[in-house]
Amino acid sequence: MVEFDQIKTEYGKNSFAMSSSQWIKRTNAIGIISKGGRYNIGTFAHSGIAFEFASWLSPEFKLYLIKEFERLKTNEAYQEKIDWQANRILSKLNYVVHTDAVKTYIVPTLIEAQKKFVYAEEADVLNVALFGMTAKEWRYNNPELAKEGNMRDYTDLLHLVILNNLQNTNAELIGDGLSQR
Repeated sequence: MVEFDQIKTEYGKNSFAMSSSQWIKRTNAIGIISKGGRYNIGTFAHSGIAFEFASWLSPEFKLYLIKEFERLKTNEAYQEKIDWQANRILSKLNYVVHTDAVKTYIVPTLIEAQKKFVYAEEADVLNVALFGMTAKEWRYNNPELAKEGNMRDYTDLLHLVILNNLQNTNAELIGDGLSQR
């Protein structure tokens, strides 16, 4: 720290000059390498250090860097939204496969009073396995979100992929005649 204080006092003088190798030596800098000699000429730095230095040298470069970062983050968000939407559509389509299995294999075996609950019960088996709660519990815990959609509309991409697989697997198990237990 003493060395850096000395550099700070020298910095404002017209005679102040410091090479990258002097900076590294005097401050024990990490992330910067300075190579001299006939063929090892150059200074190399961690990209974060290099970007900061280049931004300090050129406001145009700094603006370019900021714009590129914003573009990258926008593209990432857009791609993630597309992936999420594609998986949500798949899970909705597989929900039809799931409900068709319920209609074909379970509903014919039920009395009228049971029929109105069977679809929700089968869906909640998957909801509890994946989310740890039933749809009713989620609506109770998230009344504002429940106005716009269901728990599956607010989940992440990974859970949608898992849900997709669970729906297919459960439809197969129902088709094979296995009980819910």
